[in-house]
Amino acid sequence: MKLGKIFLFLFTFSVINLFAQDKQNEWQYYFDKPATIWEESVPLGNGRIGMMPWGGIEHERIVLNEISMWSGNKQDADNSDAYKHLGEIRKLLFEKRNKEAQELMYKTFTCKGKGSEGIDYGRFENFANLYIDFIYAESSEPVQYKRALDMNNALSTISFTKNNIEYKREYFTSFTDDIGLIRYTANKTKALNLKVSLQRDENFETYASGNILYIYGQLRAGEGYTGMKYMGMVKIANKGGKLSTTNKEINVEDADEVTLFVSMVTDYNNANYERLVSGLLNNAGNNYEKLKKNHIEAYQRLFNRADLTLDKNKNSGLPIDKRLEAFATDKTDYDLAALYMQYGRYLLISSTRPGNLPPNLQGLWAPQIKTPWNGDYHMNINLQMNLWGAEMFNLSELHMPTIEYVKSLAEPGGKTAKIYYNSRGWVTHILGNVWGFTSPGEHPSWGATNTAGAWMCQDLWEHYVYTQDIEYLKSVYPTMKGAARFFEDMLIEDPNNGYLVTAPTTSPENAYKMPNGDVVSICAGSAMDNQIIRELFTNVESAANLLNVDEKWIKNISSKKERLAPTTIGKYGQVMEWLEDYEENEPHHRHVSQLYGLYPGYEMTYEKTPELMEAAKVSLNRRGDQSTGWSMAWKINFWARLKDGNRAYKLIGDLLKPAKNNWGTYPNLFSAHPPMQIDGNFGGSAGIGEMLLQSHEGFIELLPSIPEGWKNGNVKGMKGRGGAEVSFDWQNGNIRDINLKADVDNKFIVKLPEGKPEISGTNNYRIENGKLYLTLKKNDKVKIKIK
Repeated sequence: MKLGKIFLFLFTFSVINLFAQDKQNEWQYYFDKPATIWEESVPLGNGRIGMMPWGGIEHERIVLNEISMWSGNKQDADNSDAYKHLGEIRKLLFEKRNKEAQELMYKTFTCKGKGSEGIDYGRFENFANLYIDFIYAESSEPVQYKRALDMNNALSTISFTKNNIEYKREYFTSFTDDIGLIRYTANKTKALNLKVSLQRDENFETYASGNILYIYGQLRAGEGYTGMKYMGMVKIANKGGKLSTTNKEINVEDADEVTLFVSMVTDYNNANYERLVSGLLNNAGNNYEKLKKNHIEAYQRLFNRADLTLDKNKNSGLPIDKRLEAFATDKTDYDLAALYMQYGRYLLISSTRPGNLPPNLQGLWAPQIKTPWNGDYHMNINLQMNLWGAEMFNLSELHMPTIEYVKSLAEPGGKTAKIYYNSRGWVTHILGNVWGFTSPGEHPSWGATNTAGAWMCQDLWEHYVYTQDIEYLKSVYPTMKGAARFFEDMLIEDPNNGYLVTAPTTSPENAYKMPNGDVVSICAGSAMDNQIIRELFTNVESAANLLNVDEKWIKNISSKKERLAPTTIGKYGQVMEWLEDYEENEPHHRHVSQLYGLYPGYEMTYEKTPELMEAAKVSLNRRGDQSTGWSMAWKINFWARLKDGNRAYKLIGDLLKPAKNNWGTYPNLFSAHPPMQIDGNFGGSAGIGEMLLQSHEGFIELLPSIPEGWKNGNVKGMKGRGGAEVSFDWQNGNIRDINLKADVDNKFIVKLPEGKPEISGTNNYRIENGKLYLTLKKNDKVKIKIK
């Protein structure tokens, strides 16, 4: 990454012309004590680097992260012999010998090597730990301790009084200068005495020189490969007092103020990483207040675009850990849901940015070397869930790193498609890393899912639907076409029913019982696969028509789409998960893949498929509400689409239950799988958005799924499909004022709430069957007052 590229990102945000906004609500949470576990520390990030300070009085730990900090290497994991066995695997499946098919796959149809368990595959790792030890003149207990995350300004602040001296600390990861900053102050001179060091659990060297600490090293890689290199620098600037250096520490005595400037870089796509890490420090300079001001202005250009106001109660001012405990028994703290929605937006802004990587399973925060599930890109829902809120929450450009990542998989995925399936196009399975891994996983029971790339293409299409950017659509169409071409070749007729099916495949991570009692995961044509492929073919057809290309080819795709199995209702009245009405091995399984067409897809609606909507409720009730954090987040979205706001809010309560070695939410609001998995945050936040505004049916609907308790509220700056920015408020459950701004020339449909509408700002409208039809030019603003 070149230095200029980093600052180009910032300039892009500075020229955005935003719709006029009201003053933003104040968003923060706080603790009244230092963190004792990582899940009590607070996350800071600028889309590339992250810091998580713990706030210890005598001993401060700050976890440092850099999003490209990956071990492993590019590898050839495709098994060249796999295709030889594809015909036999399919034959066994079609003969109902599914267990034998699965056993054959374990022997013949996996990746080479150890897959996600191997050194080559790698993992996202902690960058380093910054330790600051404080020495005080007297030993006394601190009072008035407060440690806060300020989401309005992307800052963390700490204040406390000790020995009658007030100490303050401030932390941020700069959105303009791409470094971390930490400042320690006191209201008495010569009150700061501290020593600073850098450490890591493995593969590092550290030393101190002058007023700079250094850490560097090389991560593990497979045999014959060079591991990723990294370097970090921490510059210490003191006002007053004395600075001295030992071999691996820097000491500051009797200072009035101490500022730490933290730079972190890897050599991922960046051969000049050593020059860049020092260049960032040099370019930043030493003017802390200027750096802070520029950082806040750049961050707020993103965060201040959208807002939500809901009613507070007596618990709304509690420390966040106590507030979560209170919410478990008193759900009238409606503002906590608004905070959680904005926290999701904050985390997305903090964990990805244009020109960089998507947020992984950890976002970009991790305290350990061995991150859970490698901190990778799982693509049977997890990576997709991370971006569910990007468009609706007015953060469209933050979708681009994920979109570029998907485009990057087409080349290695083309090789995988040919080797395993003898198909054109490209494919990827459940696993993803920064090295272009697209092979099946090491365990077919979960690693054989081959619709991950097709699912990711929904992100490519949704970005167009929201932005209406035809040039962008031209850029992603080849990737979407390649994903469709894979299934054009790979789909095979099931002789038992005549449908075109994916074979072999799975319904992600779930298993079923055969009539003879065998428990099997491998199948032909799961419901999710059919829904995803049907959606992919539909979207590719729409894109081709918009671009006026591939007319003949699209006809073939459309004919194949008609031969996919429809979504079907089973013997319990549920949506069937497989082509046959098997018994689930785990009725309460965390994945609810057969409802992809309800959310995030939109195949199922009350208008088009009322029977399936009722069957979806049966499926969800059979699954149950309580599950992993991300699963409950998904269910919030399901019930929002089912227009049951009370059930969706009940699931918000389940998701926000304090996690104590189980599912729920950790004290710092990180979602618990457990352990921490950030998709639950993004999915839960998106679910709250889905309760407030929906636009998947071709029209904008406001408050489709709010609970009875949300009597009053205000939404600012949410997005609807088609290129509309929408703000509105409601009182006693009745929508009063709606403001809509067109981001592009387009036609918009708004489902009107009850009451008499008064329209101003345009004459290009008509009202028909309870819907407002608008024809607007870019930047037109329409006000709708409901009386």
